Amino acid sequence: MAADFLRFYIGTYTGGESQGIYLSSLDLKTGTLASPTLVAETENPSFVAIHPSGKFLYAVNEVGNYQGKPAGSVSAFSIAHNGKLTLLNERSTQGGAPCHLVVDKAGKTVLVANYSGGSVISYPIDKDGQLGKARSFIQHVGASVDRSRQQEPHAHSINLDPENRFAVVADLGLDKVLVYRFYPGSGTLSAQPIHEAPVAPGAGPRHFVFHPNGQTGYVINELGSTISAFDYDADTGELTSTQSLSTLPSDFEGRSFTAEVCITPNGRFVYGSNRGHDSLAVFQVGSSNEPLHLIEIESTGGKTPRNFIVDPSGQYVLAENQNSDSILVFKIDQKTGALAPTPHQIKVPSPVCVRFLDQP
Repeated sequence: MAADFLRFYIGTYTGGESQGIYLSSLDLKTGTLASPTLVAETENPSFVAIHPSGKFLYAVNEVGNYQGKPAGSVSAFSIAHNGKLTLLNERSTQGGAPCHLVVDKAGKTVLVANYSGGSVISYPIDKDGQLGKARSFIQHVGASVDRSRQQEPHAHSINLDPENRFAVVADLGLDKVLVYRFYPGSGTLSAQPIHEAPVAPGAGPRHFVFHPNGQTGYVINELGSTISAFDYDADTGELTSTQSLSTLPSDFEGRSFTAEVCITPNGRFVYGSNRGHDSLAVFQVGSSNEPLHLIEIESTGGKTPRNFIVDPSGQYVLAENQNSDSILVFKIDQKTGALAPTPHQIKVPSPVCVRFLDQP
């Protein structure tokens, strides 16, 4: 596809009108989106990840039962030239409600976080893109202060550092960001975390993102509606908390829970989504004394912005409103990071995750 048009996949929940994974494209010149097309029928493919080669796609199937056992699954697909997906195989995640996954930078391993299972698991990728038998499975143990949400572990995301040496797991149930050593040759994780970075009790860490410089990271906390900044030691994998800021207006009194955190490719701006307030909080990356500075909080123009993404060129934010079945386009002010609504949007049933197949 021409560099002016970037294709992207949309993961969804299939309990309503959705049938699986959809494909659309973004026009970088105008900000318009193509009408989405269904490219794979699969159950609750809430999060997807694309192989570095662009030849394969992996999706968690966020269910609580797989083949009669209390577990979810992860599906492997081949990507055709036109973007259509063909199922290659499936694997049990050995834990319920898998909710996030990542492909390592060598393209040899898929790592998955199980929410209700409170665990993480890794699989080798065969040459044909299929998933092999699990290499590592780690069960988290513990709880935190919120009796309604934190009576047990809830691994909510797993990310790899820029050097492909450490895996970072945000566990909402434990109020910790856990760091494991990752061995790309074998596709395995250390049996125990080598470092644990706590957040405020009851904060509920959900998703994590590394700064492009590899020296900083950010976690968005679902229950506390905050975003926390960390210094990152790339040699040891250690995370050191430096700041925590609210993602909500100071006068907001309703119920709201954060979902996603993203950073622009140039590393200048960080965004976080609020479900309930239905907005995106915009932060500018600053100095070591003030890592983040709030710029604005912008409505997403819909209900329940579960996730969103900054396009690879850094010009636009695509905000997915899960409960209003829409994806809206916002233009990024390159000087301030502020978001300007555009008239461009598409209808997609229960959108959860967007991942770009093409690069500009």
